[in-house]
This record gives sequence, structure tokens and C-alpha cells, in this order.
Amino acid sequence: MPHDVPLITTIAAALGFGLVLGFIAARLKLPALVGYLAAGILLGPATPGFVADAALAGQLAEIGVMLMMFGVGLHFSLDDLWEVRKVALPGAVLQIAAATAMGMGLAHWWGWSIGGGLVFGLALSVASTVVLLRALEERGILDTFNGRIAVGWLVVEDLVTVIVLVLLPALAPSLGGDTTGVDPNASIWMTLAVTLGKVAVFVAFMLVVGRKLFPWILWQVARTGSRELFTLCVIAAAVGIAFAATKLFGISFALGAFFAGMVLRESALAHRAAQESLPLRDAFAVLFFVSVGMLFEPAIIVEQPLQLLAVVAIIIFGKSLAAFLLVVLLRYPAKTALMVSASLAQIGEFSFILAALGISLKLMPHEGQSLLLAGAIISIALNPLVFAATGPLERWLGRNKLLAAKFDRPADPLAELPMTTARTKLSGQVVLVGYGRVGRHIARTLNEHGIHYVVAEQNREVVDELRRNGIPAVAGNAGEPAVLIQAHIAHARMLVIATPDTFHVRAMIETARALNPDIRTVVRTHSEEEADLLRQEQAGKIFIGEQVLADNMSHFVIDTFRKPAAAAH
Repeated sequence: MPHDVPLITTIAAALGFGLVLGFIAARLKLPALVGYLAAGILLGPATPGFVADAALAGQLAEIGVMLMMFGVGLHFSLDDLWEVRKVALPGAVLQIAAATAMGMGLAHWWGWSIGGGLVFGLALSVASTVVLLRALEERGILDTFNGRIAVGWLVVEDLVTVIVLVLLPALAPSLGGDTTGVDPNASIWMTLAVTLGKVAVFVAFMLVVGRKLFPWILWQVARTGSRELFTLCVIAAAVGIAFAATKLFGISFALGAFFAGMVLRESALAHRAAQESLPLRDAFAVLFFVSVGMLFEPAIIVEQPLQLLAVVAIIIFGKSLAAFLLVVLLRYPAKTALMVSASLAQIGEFSFILAALGISLKLMPHEGQSLLLAGAIISIALNPLVFAATGPLERWLGRNKLLAAKFDRPADPLAELPMTTARTKLSGQVVLVGYGRVGRHIARTLNEHGIHYVVAEQNREVVDELRRNGIPAVAGNAGEPAVLIQAHIAHARMLVIATPDTFHVRAMIETARALNPDIRTVVRTHSEEEADLLRQEQAGKIFIGEQVLADNMSHFVIDTFRKPAAAAH
């Protein structure tokens, strides 16, 4: 039996070291991914002892990126992406410009060329989608409105990076880079048109054909009753579509897999597909973090500590502050701005790709790649702490009335109900917090029974659409008293909290009862633990999603058995 099996050796070493060091990190109250990164450093060429195959580890990491992006696509519908377009599109583009400018300024100070500074700045501007997804999933906020904004923001970043990767070789000669293999007669505008055209064709194909074809294939495989075939179909769709998107359309593996997940989400089997692929996604995510650690050169910390500190400052503070200001300027609440800022306080896979391309085109010096890798590892390790800091920051902003008033944008017309709203709709009404999938169903039922209601929703586009349809709605975080006051909670009969974000439920109920002691409250939650905490706060009627589903199914079964056999048929 041959012993020269680098693929098996790499996988065994990465998973084994990742398990041990991840366990140690967890026992030390650190995120497990810190242990995975440390495992990569131990397996890399910069440390003594066994050295894993970096090339194989990089390819395994690419599979991890595909599966992670496929997983988020299964939870992220086209409607979700469309809902956040007005904040994600301008915000991501402007944030990339701001971070790139900071990186170029730093590179110019170091004496680099314009081309090197451009590549360096672009690499600093692009956050890791894999790291973001892990953070959102661990906190249970992937499906919330703020989570959708963060994911949509990074999807726009990925699209911009794809365009940059295609244009950079054509721009290299004018930026002082390598001209080998570049057609001097090639038009930059033509290259851009071809790139955007390929992306448009791929997206159109997935929307028109993929949304029908791939769910149908998944259903046909499920009908065989084979769990193995179903899991194989899901993984083959994720990896196969990602590979085809790269080879045929020039799109990154990550974006191809993301759209694969989005089209498969149209299937009724999407939830099962997500569950079946979860163990493999987790395993390959570990390989991704280990592969990042293998690229790290610890010597950079000693040789260039000030340069590294400046890079980390731009990643964690510079572009996060730019994103915060942009979200606030787009009239979104401070909580949303803090969430997006924390999401962007790291760099990852696309930064490495940009750095490698910059070096191959002789635009950026090798020390730039080392600084980026070190900055990536440090920022990824610190990212959980950045997320943890958003809670205290939000509470501090809430206590500082002057700052809170500025960030809540009181002059925003959507933050106040129109003066034309009929008084009859603002007495004895239901205040419905959240207009997502659950909120829409509740609103539809209230309409059918002629019950007046006012919607409180963070998504400004949704509020704008509701108002055009004649439904009273106010934009903002209902955890802030001003929002519920605008919804006329003092005269309401019931408060229905239909949002999956349970963080501000206590504040909503306290405000409602302070202004209206007789109001009844209805709360949605996902777990028995959350329900117990809400019961301690006497939150009123509490509905647990799984429990309600089980009760309804049980009642149907009991009612069926109570009926005569003939009637049951």
C-alpha cells in the first residue's frame, strides 16, 4: 500500500490539529476558529515540524468556500437580496472606494507604486463571506433583516471583486506592471462589457432556467428514497454549478455556489438540502481556516510591527467606521450600522486572490502579501470580539440621547406616520412589529377580518411599499420608544412581535406597558430557553415555532381518529 498520499495526509493533519486546537480554544473561552488558524500555523512552512501540502489545502479550502456560500444561498432568497439593494449596493461600492483610498494612502507613505497601492487597498476593502456566515450563524441572526443586509453587502463586494480580477491584467501595463500576455490593443471598456455580459448571462440563466430545472432534479432524486443520492445531488449541485460558473462565465466559485443555493431554495426540499449538507460544510470550513493559517509568516510581526498595526487598524477600525457612517447616512438605525461594521472588520479569501494576482502582475511587492495574510489572521481571530462589542456600543448610544437622536434620524419622513393617517385606524389597533414571512401572514389575516393595524419595520423599502398600499407603517427599531410612540401604542389594543430578533423584545414590552398598561402582547420565539426568559418577564402570549407546528399536527391527527372511518376518507 503506497504511503505517499498527500491528499489524505493533508486532510487528516488539518482535521486532527484543528480538532485539538479548536477544543483548547473553546475551553479557553475563545472562538474555535482561533484554534483552526493556530492549527494552520503549526502545519505551515513557517514553523518547525510536519508541513502539510499548501496547494492541496488551498484547493480543499476552495471547496469549503463553495459549500459555505451554497449554504447561505439556501437561506437567502432573491427577494431578500432585492429588499436590501438600496443599502447594500451603494454602501458596498462606497465602502470599497473608502477602504481602497486608505490602503493606497498607506502604500504611498511606504513608497509603493500606484498600482501596488491600488491592489493593496482593494484587498483590504473586501471582507470574507465565510467568516461573516460563521459569525451570523453562531449568533442566530443570519435570517434577520440586519443579517440579510450584511450578506447582501458582501455579495455586492464579491461581484465588484470579480470585475476587478478580470480588469486588473488589462490595466497592469498602465499601472506599471507586467505586460506579458496582455493584448496591447485590448479595450478596457470592451473587457468590462464582456465581463458584465457574462455575469448577466449567468444570472439570467439561473433565474430563468435554474429556478425550475434544479429544484425539479432535486425532487426527482428525493423520490428515489435514497438519502445517499439526495446528499450527493445537493453536493454535486453546489460544486458543479460553482465550477461551471467559473469555467463558462468567469465568475468566482463563491458566487457560483451562492446562486446555486438561491435557485435550489425555490424547492420545497431546501430545508432538507441545508440539513444534509451541513456536516460537510462545517468540515470543509475548518479546512478553509487551517489553509489560511498555513500561509501565515510569524516573522512579519517582528520585522514590520508598525506596518502590520496600520494594516489591522484599517481593517478593523478604518473601513468599519466608513461602513457605519454610510449606513447611517442611508437612514438606517444605529443597530444595523453596527452590525454591518462588525461584519466588515476582517478580510479573507478574495483578499488573498487579489494579492496573488497583484504579485504575478508585478504590481505589489511580496511584503504586501505577507502583511495582508497577517492582517487577515489577526482580524479573523478578533472578529468575534468585534461582534461582541456591538451590544455595549448600542447600549451606550442608547444612553447618550444626543447621539441617539442623530442616529435615529428624526427628520426621516418614514420614521413618522403621515398626518393623513385616519384617526379611526389609530385606536384599538394592532401594532405589528416585523413584516417578514410571519408578519405578512398575520397582516393578511388581519385584513381579512377588517382589523386595523400599524406596522413597525426596520426595512425602509418595505415601509415605503406599505404606505403606497395605504397601510400605516413606521420605519425603525421597535426597541426604541419613539418608534412605538409613532405607531400609537398608547391607544393600541395589542402588540404583536413577529420579528425573529428577540434581542429587543423586553424593551418593546416595557415601552408598550409604560404607555398602555392594559395592552396585550403576543411574542414569537424559536426556542424553549428564550420562551422561559420571556415568561419570567411576563411577556404575555408566547408562541414557539416548533411547538405550534407540533400542536397543529397533533390536533389534525386526533381529529382524524375521532371521525368515523368512512368520513376520514
